[in-house]
Amino acid sequence: MKSFCTDIGFTSINKSGEQLCGDHTEIVSQGDNSKVIVLADGLGSGVKANILSTLTSKIISTMMANGLTVEDCVSTIALTLPICKVRQVAYSTFTIIHIIDNKEAEVIQFDNPKVILLRNGKSVDFPQMLEIICDKKIYKSKIILEEDDVFVTFSDGAVHAGIGSSLNFGWEHKDIVEFLETVYDKDFTAKTISTMLVNQCYTLYGGEPGDDTTACTIKIRKRKPMNLMIGPPQNPEDVNKMMSLFFAKEGKHIVCGGTTSSLTADFLKKTLDTSNSLYSEPDIPPIAHIDGIDLVTEGVITINRVLEYAKDYLKDNERYKEWSYKKDGASRIARLLFEEATDINFFVGKAINPAHQNPDLPIGFNIKMHLIDELSACLNEIGKKVKISYF
Repeated sequence: MKSFCTDIGFTSINKSGEQLCGDHTEIVSQGDNSKVIVLADGLGSGVKANILSTLTSKIISTMMANGLTVEDCVSTIALTLPICKVRQVAYSTFTIIHIIDNKEAEVIQFDNPKVILLRNGKSVDFPQMLEIICDKKIYKSKIILEEDDVFVTFSDGAVHAGIGSSLNFGWEHKDIVEFLETVYDKDFTAKTISTMLVNQCYTLYGGEPGDDTTACTIKIRKRKPMNLMIGPPQNPEDVNKMMSLFFAKEGKHIVCGGTTSSLTADFLKKTLDTSNSLYSEPDIPPIAHIDGIDLVTEGVITINRVLEYAKDYLKDNERYKEWSYKKDGASRIARLLFEEATDINFFVGKAINPAHQNPDLPIGFNIKMHLIDELSACLNEIGKKVKISYF
């Protein structure tokens, strides 16, 4: 049995003129291999819709993660949330995707656009069973997972995009399927797919969204480890130990920092080649080369830029175009950590580099220890499994 994991990414745009989004996505983990993902779309827009969708998604995800049935969830929401005086409805629409042991997906849908399942880049139909719960039509499905399956769920702001302007009847479900099939790339992350979908909606709205629009993507991936080493160990006698443990790990190997690179080359009895290095970015130091190492970069300045990209990735992913194709060290590390890796092992040497104490450097207080701690927190939030070993 292959070891799968889930890559989850979502993004939203607000209805034009609104400060808050009326959609909300909630993710609750049940250990390492099971997750409950809920996308709720509150009725109306603004503050009221935001409250409805937030409460709905939090109630459902928490209850399901604790083993309660969807019947319990729906009835609880109906009894808990206030009833809209105009529509006489007590809660928002929602989509639930319950990943079970990374082997099976349970999809539960109420009034949101139908979930799209891409398998090998093409949309595939999956059976749905109708249940009536609290007078509501709830559609339930169970799907055995395969590697690289992609589930895309979205609020109805997506199918409303372009109504009355660029499109007569909005962006219909079949058109969204065609778009996703056209842009599909096996290497795209869940966040990238969601970002592309919502950006297209924003374009169809002419930059003035007529409704809150959210996309949430779940991608089923085979686990892929990545290893990054930065800084020499505090005790010089631990160099061989640190190197041996680093290279014993499965997956690609990234070495950051001038001193660390030199120690690595000595350990491997290879040459540290800096002769062909090019400044792809004027403010990012060049990469180097060691035979057998996947990537060799400068340390603190490069990692600081990766941290900036990670923070942006967690928000609107606006800087994706900066790192998605460039060849500088920071962009390459970002692609390896954000897009390729599922499990990341940091090997951090605690030796102090006097150069990092220079107050004139653009990194301020950020020495390597602080940077790695922050980057690790971001990667955990992205959904990566991170382990840090200090030396």
